[in-house]
Amino acid sequence: MSSLSSVWYTRCPAPTPLSIAHQLGWIDKQFQSAGVAVRSIRDSKDPSVRQSHFTHALDYSFRQGGNIPPIWARSGGRETRVVGITTTDEFQAIIALPGSGIATAGDLKGRRIGVPRQPNSYVVDFQRATALKGIVSALSLDGLDPRDVELVYLDTNEGNLIERGNATFLGLKRRYPYGDELLALAAGKIDAFFVKGAEGIVLANQIGVVVVAEFGFHPDPKIRINNGTPRPLTVDARILDEYFDLVVDLVSTVASVGDWAASNPDTAVRFIANEIGVGEDAVWAANGPDVHRHLGLALDEDQVAAFDHFKRFLLDWDFIPDDFDVFGWIDRRPLEAASQRSAA
Repeated sequence: MSSLSSVWYTRCPAPTPLSIAHQLGWIDKQFQSAGVAVRSIRDSKDPSVRQSHFTHALDYSFRQGGNIPPIWARSGGRETRVVGITTTDEFQAIIALPGSGIATAGDLKGRRIGVPRQPNSYVVDFQRATALKGIVSALSLDGLDPRDVELVYLDTNEGNLIERGNATFLGLKRRYPYGDELLALAAGKIDAFFVKGAEGIVLANQIGVVVVAEFGFHPDPKIRINNGTPRPLTVDARILDEYFDLVVDLVSTVASVGDWAASNPDTAVRFIANEIGVGEDAVWAANGPDVHRHLGLALDEDQVAAFDHFKRFLLDWDFIPDDFDVFGWIDRRPLEAASQRSAA
């Protein structure tokens, strides 16, 4: 086996310990000590490379972020493994305009709810899946289901724009979500739509909406689980099989962010805000006053069970091609080895 010269990695604009470890310089330092260069998938100029953010197609790669793309890739046969999970709850809500007569989830009956849709994407339509899961969760709070409302699909290409510095971003790092839904709401084409996270709470604040239902911190994990809750750290099977110790190093480095963040809350939130492209107050508001205490890496049974529940949702709604064993997808060895190393 030849030595490894470089690895690929990608992360979502979200609260993850991988993102913080990257901004602290820990990831580059860890791999450089092994003589391995770290290359960013999202920053690549090659579109086929950037697509691996969703497809996990590159060998010798790792990823942490929303769970729909890696579930979809694994369902399609891509050999990856989950080596850690971060559960950071976040604002999730259905919003409507004042004067709409919609104040509770029960008021949504017979109303039009906007759902973003990517009509020509060959990767999973994660925005549509995220919105639909949020809608299903919200409706269930008042005993309703999607048959009780009119789902209005809004075609968009926003989900494919992942490269940083794209000219259409007007100098910003990225395009924020919910633009199509906001225009449809303002035009009277829909009555409500789903938002989440720091971007969602900023938008809700900006236009002075009615928060019809908020369930991002609901006690039932089946209600609050969505694309961002929880966020897995995944690696392709090849790097795990051929360079196991390197994966242990990675897991150890990412896991160590948990204790660091708990001791450095303001800096941790500043890093999260920088990653998303919002103010720090939006992170505190969207993720709660204890966000810095929920940036660790674990593989708890309830986290894996939540994954399995969400996989079944994606299967029932035809977002993934085939069923697979979520529990068999988990590889606990790197985290166990990292924990033993830490204890020693």
